[in-house]
Amino acid sequence: MTQDSLDQLNERLLRFARERDWEQFQSPKNLAMALAGEAGELLEHFQWLTEAQSQTLSPEKKRAVAHELADILNYLVRLAERLDIDLLAAADEKMAINEQRYPAEKVRGDPRRAADYDD
Repeated sequence: MTQDSLDQLNERLLRFARERDWEQFQSPKNLAMALAGEAGELLEHFQWLTEAQSQTLSPEKKRAVAHELADILNYLVRLAERLDIDLLAAADEKMAINEQRYPAEKVRGDPRRAADYDD
């Protein structure tokens, strides 16, 4: 996703909220709570599935999952806008941190948290 496409999505979401006079309800706290709720709805689609089943979703299930992911993205973009956070810059910065915390030659094939690795 490019900055242009994120900006376009943000403009559309902002216009949608303003046309409905909902921006007043979209505080960072409320958006973060909505984001968590949508993440929970995404999890429900995978609850009780095996690893194999989770990788081979039916077209209907995949569409439902896509809609949950879209809800998550929409709330995430709105939250970033309300907090004046550049999501792509933040993601780039976080990836640089992760590359330092998890050097490939040290962690390949080992999914533990950074604090769990022996120095």
